[in-house]
Amino acid sequence: MEEKRTGKAHSLSWKDRAQGSVAGVTEVISFDESNVLLDTEKGRLAIKGKNLHISQLDLEKGEVELTGEADSFCYQGKGPKGKGNLLKRILQ
Repeated sequence: MEEKRTGKAHSLSWKDRAQGSVAGVTEVISFDESNVLLDTEKGRLAIKGKNLHISQLDLEKGEVELTGEADSFCYQGKGPKGKGNLLKRILQ
């Protein structure tokens, strides 16, 4: 069965390096206190920092709220075409 895309807008908002939100999230790949890895409508997003926690998660709306000290935000890939790993795409 093919995954349907909603085409939700992607945005990233972070305040005082202590809390923030990400919209347009399609999947939470992994998370711990120092790294959060998300698939978004605009590519994979890696957030690195200290004491990172997901305070709210709503994948139906594509929204994630986080707290903690963020040190960096890094996008990997170019968006929906590059989403997911190769094996996952082959088996769909």
